[in-house]
Amino acid sequence: MSMRKIGCEGCDNITCPSTKEVLAQDVAKGVKTAFHRVDDRGMSACLFGSGGVCCRNCNMGPCQIIDGVAEMVGVCGATAETVAARNFSRMVAAGSAAHTDHAREMVQGFIATAKGETEHQIKDVAKLHTLAKVFDVEIEGRDKNEIALELGEKCLAEFGQQSGFLTMLKRAPATLQAMWKKIGVEPRGIDREVVELMHRTHMGVDQEYKNLMLQANRCALADGWGASMMSTELTDIMFGTPVPIRSIVDIGVLQKDQVNVTVHGHEPLLAEALCMAAQEDDMLALAKKAGAKGINLVGVCCTGNEILMRRGIPVAAGFIQQEIVLATGAVEAMVVDIQCIMQSVAEVAKSFHTDIITTNYRAKMEGAVHIQFDDDNAIISAKEILTKAIANYKKRGKFYIPESKKLDVVAGFSNETVNYIQGGRFRASYRPLNDNIINGRIRGVAAMVGCDNYKYSDDTHEIIARELIKNNVLVLATGCSATALGRAGLMRPEAAQEFAGAGLAEICETLGTPPVLHMGSCVDNSRLLLAVSQMVAEGGLGEHISDLPVAGTSPIWMSEKAVAIGQYFVGSGLYVIFNALPVTGSKKMTKYITEGHEELSGGKWAIEPDPVKLAHKMIAHIDDKREALGINKKQDRVLFDMDMRRDLGGGAVAGVGCAGPGS
Repeated sequence: MSMRKIGCEGCDNITCPSTKEVLAQDVAKGVKTAFHRVDDRGMSACLFGSGGVCCRNCNMGPCQIIDGVAEMVGVCGATAETVAARNFSRMVAAGSAAHTDHAREMVQGFIATAKGETEHQIKDVAKLHTLAKVFDVEIEGRDKNEIALELGEKCLAEFGQQSGFLTMLKRAPATLQAMWKKIGVEPRGIDREVVELMHRTHMGVDQEYKNLMLQANRCALADGWGASMMSTELTDIMFGTPVPIRSIVDIGVLQKDQVNVTVHGHEPLLAEALCMAAQEDDMLALAKKAGAKGINLVGVCCTGNEILMRRGIPVAAGFIQQEIVLATGAVEAMVVDIQCIMQSVAEVAKSFHTDIITTNYRAKMEGAVHIQFDDDNAIISAKEILTKAIANYKKRGKFYIPESKKLDVVAGFSNETVNYIQGGRFRASYRPLNDNIINGRIRGVAAMVGCDNYKYSDDTHEIIARELIKNNVLVLATGCSATALGRAGLMRPEAAQEFAGAGLAEICETLGTPPVLHMGSCVDNSRLLLAVSQMVAEGGLGEHISDLPVAGTSPIWMSEKAVAIGQYFVGSGLYVIFNALPVTGSKKMTKYITEGHEELSGGKWAIEPDPVKLAHKMIAHIDDKREALGINKKQDRVLFDMDMRRDLGGGAVAGVGCAGPGS
């Protein structure tokens, strides 16, 4: 089965019922979406660009390179591998920069909150203390805000740090830290690594593809173990660490008799302020005065994931549905901040009463209304935005909200939650997960991260996830992948019995969890880095992250951020498989990232366009790791009698060696 290209004629290749319903309605006629634009292009993608061998880094070109043909190098003599490495590295730099700028905003908001300058507060004091210890911040006898202020200032300093290495690298396994030190890729300062990588890809600087990839590695690690990890941890401390919560992912969460406001983008500061303001009496009174029963705030894209897992607020749409949710005609305002917002939403909104409201000085859009969000006066800013949306309610014309079946999702599986559900407050650990991998009930773990993409069928994530869980592979999902899998019904506890293999289903039933765990937005992939680090620390599955029966994928990635994420997973020792990468125009570069990189960190890339084959390559990698660990054979279940339990000492109490799913 190949990843099918979307065709809009009758929407036959769109599997999402709500998307099909909306596009079939009269209200959506005349609305041109990305689905249509992909279908209308009438041409295949540029082979040079797709292969990563088109160079436009100076004004002597652009140069299209043909690998192996002596005359087809760049004007400057740049070879296919040099050009491919430069282009790949620039994607890593851009993706890392996006996460870095996001993280900087969160750190600055955290500092302002610690100073009492925002309406927010420090909610998770236990996590504050945990992270403070990582940064050597004294906690004894100190107020939470005093601790938070020092922690925030230390975090902020790491963006501009010029030497040494990032503090949170020490959360990685010692073996990995030693490997990074040996090959010289310990990130020094977050901003420094992005700037240096961009410099080294400039014409006439670094022209050795392996050397370029070392810096791409260091830049990506500065994202995953630096910027993204800071953002996730401080967001949890400030807004609350997610715990399991039920909600819905579907366009049908729009309400016919309420003011519908969608919040789209990535920075939680805006979304949290809107959530608070939407519950204020004066805003509710204003909505009722306009004839609405209330204000219905719903999420789109990664901001949707943030407020879903902390507040249970429904997600209306992922990236590829952002135009579709507007085409319902039922949205009063789409409030956007940064990243993954398509310029076309302003054009779609012209067909309706809807306002596109930009809120960040870095991300304006022609045809949109700009209301600058002020972190220091967050509620006032949020109320100004909501007032604009409420005023549109009376202007609403014909609309259509799909009535398709809406399945529940259970979201909010932070690392703290995963630990807790395995052992409770006093015995929280990854021991049960490791044990169940060792005994074979769980074959391994797969991370599904990143984007969805208009070029491919919207059920690609579901196809891969079903194949994985059917084969007893536990799936951890983030970003728009998580949205797609929630929409497909795979994030319900009931899905384990419906779709998972017997071993995984047994574990899920015991713990009450879905077979696919929602772990947050795309910036929250740092949770997965900590998860694999804890698996190594728990023991029994090798000494390196690269020893673990774990694989990752972003199967239909769209954003440069996905490449940065993939690279920091590879640089941390994991096997990562994408449907395509812009390196295939160079045989040397392709061989290096799929084979040679393994010599550096134990991690490597793979490429596979077919979703079923992709899933089975992940499973094959997991089986190879099980074989190397000597745990590939099915373990016999032993019912322990009292004498055997006494021989174990305290181990049986913690669930080690006992009969049942915890063994």
